[in-house]
Amino acid sequence: MALLPFRQSKSKRFERLVHPHLRPLHTFAYRLTGSQHDAEDLVQDVVTKLFPKVDELERVEDLRPWLHRVLYRQFVDNVRKRPAGREVSENALGPKDQQTPFLETLPGTEPDPLTHTDNDRRSAILHRLIGELQPDQRTLLLLHDSEGWRQEDIAEILDVPLGTIKSRLHRVRALLRTKLQEEMEPFEEQQRGCQ
Repeated sequence: MALLPFRQSKSKRFERLVHPHLRPLHTFAYRLTGSQHDAEDLVQDVVTKLFPKVDELERVEDLRPWLHRVLYRQFVDNVRKRPAGREVSENALGPKDQQTPFLETLPGTEPDPLTHTDNDRRSAILHRLIGELQPDQRTLLLLHDSEGWRQEDIAEILDVPLGTIKSRLHRVRALLRTKLQEEMEPFEEQQRGCQ
């Protein structure tokens, strides 16, 4: 009598496949929802839906973008089910106190107090403007500029042609640049008047 080949239990197989991706999924969920609680719920929803599909998961060639696509679609479904008037969180890039303004990451001398104030103001305005973007625009910006995803991978996650991703990314950046300039202009004129 031949012994059946050893096969891991369904839960062990699922854990082996999904566990390495839980932290990035939770980070992505938090960036989408802006809430620790909502992010945990979103990841839990996805994991619960995927557990019965272990065989399908094992056949996925690159699980990382596939799981992110599933999570993003679940997020979109959740947003569509919300009652009208309930806004998506403005906390697009995480808590402000955990962010490092881009200009502070550049090497160089310590900025003078006026430049430091200008950078703080610019960072706060940019944070607010990103929070005011449409969810699909914010998601695209988060995936590419914050999470560092390649445009090809984003196209796969969002199930959109690569050319569309490129043009949308260009448009959302131009929109942010224009709005930031409009918001900073009165402050910069005030600074010039003080000099």
